[in-house]
Amino acid sequence: MSEDRMDAGQDGGRVDAGQDGRRGPRRSEARFVPGWVAIVACLGALALAIVGPEAAAQPKPSAAAEDESEEAAEGEDGAEGDAEEGAQGEAGAKPPPGGYTSGLHPMPGDAEVPLAWMPPGTSATPIPSDEIYPPQTLTIRFNHKKHVKGLRQTCKSCHAAAYTSNAVSDRLLPRPGETCDNCHDVDHSDLTQVKAGTNENGQCAYCHIGEDAGNGGKVAPLVLPHANLRFPHQKHVGRNMKCSQCHGRVDRLELATREQLPRMAGCFSCHNMSGAAQGDAKSDCDVCHLTRPDGRLVTAFATGDLLPPRWLHNAGHTPDWLERHKQIAANDSAFCGTCHTDNYCTDCHDGKVRPRNVHPNDFLSMHAQAARQDNPRCVSCHQQQTFCADCHRRTGVARDAPSATRPAGRRFHPPPAEWTNAPRSAKHHAWEAERNLNACVSCHTERDCATCHATRGASGGQGLNPHPLGFESKCKTAFSRNPRPCLVCHQSSDTFLQRCQ
Repeated sequence: MSEDRMDAGQDGGRVDAGQDGRRGPRRSEARFVPGWVAIVACLGALALAIVGPEAAAQPKPSAAAEDESEEAAEGEDGAEGDAEEGAQGEAGAKPPPGGYTSGLHPMPGDAEVPLAWMPPGTSATPIPSDEIYPPQTLTIRFNHKKHVKGLRQTCKSCHAAAYTSNAVSDRLLPRPGETCDNCHDVDHSDLTQVKAGTNENGQCAYCHIGEDAGNGGKVAPLVLPHANLRFPHQKHVGRNMKCSQCHGRVDRLELATREQLPRMAGCFSCHNMSGAAQGDAKSDCDVCHLTRPDGRLVTAFATGDLLPPRWLHNAGHTPDWLERHKQIAANDSAFCGTCHTDNYCTDCHDGKVRPRNVHPNDFLSMHAQAARQDNPRCVSCHQQQTFCADCHRRTGVARDAPSATRPAGRRFHPPPAEWTNAPRSAKHHAWEAERNLNACVSCHTERDCATCHATRGASGGQGLNPHPLGFESKCKTAFSRNPRPCLVCHQSSDTFLQRCQ
């Protein structure tokens, strides 16, 4: 038997012996490592994994697939800008030729910000109100996306003051000596003597823009006027509202401008609820807007007058507002009263101020025809018994006007042949009364009509029956609308009147 076959046979025998639980005679068989050695090795590997350089890097938090796809679609400009800054920071302390390009606008290359990233309500109000948010002067280059997405900073890292703020006058920007100096190679402990470091990110021109930024220790001032509002950040944060619910997706933008400030249409998603859903988010104007001592809103600001938008009750003070305001005021006069006093309305509606498109040209000579046609409706602005009658008495064109004021040969009504006698023509007073009774009652009362339209026995009239044929069948409707004409001739106990009650 050959040696190979012998070895194979021996091996086979040892396998069978091992299966029977007997140890083979070979000394070269592998030995087991003691258990305590394996435990020590595992603990050492775990310690290296914890303190190693790979584990020191912060892991990327999980994000939705759509967020990752949107970030990838944001374009290469932003990524190139971040990489460019990083490479420049390593190269030296001088800015690149042509200056920095990122962090100067909300989007790279000053591209338009997607509407989905803007604050809620932007579709209704694309541009913030200059009266609520006065224009700003931004002299800082700042890339929010780089700090949030790249450096994993939170809103609270720089704007911690917003979480305890109860007034718009509070400073919510980061304090350079307490925040910026933690990462940038610069010393802002004394703002009158800022000390720049040796790294590029510690130079004045790295963040401050403007000609010769940092020359002589001076930079262009940052102008951020306070909003003309009442707004407590602390209350909103305490109700678990996120920054993006008011300011949009600032984490995806570079420079944050006043266009990322809240819009009133977005505020109404909470502040215009009704019933139990309203909670503490009231919808009264003075909840957010500044008011005068008398409770009316402050509307005059250095940037202009605060006017309502068109989407708010259709109350936009556009060129057609003069035609539309009557419907708005009629629907909710209290809404107008938040800004205007009653005198503001009466200055126009008492006749002292005459809008030209209401009473154009020589309307004084044409108003008689307009009054007959009741167009425009006189009583919508004027009181006939006072405004109309007083003017007619002064000019002598009224029945009870003093004789000295009556023009010679002038009369208010046409001659009796046309005005009162039969047959009825187009100028007969019966047709005039049916056409526009308001014109008649501006001078006359029911008793004036009864001087003719009454039986001689009742009121000394001329016996002209004021009731047309079939009046008894519909007198109940007439009495319910206005019983005064009936009581001129009839007593309340009159059997004829009782049939109509």
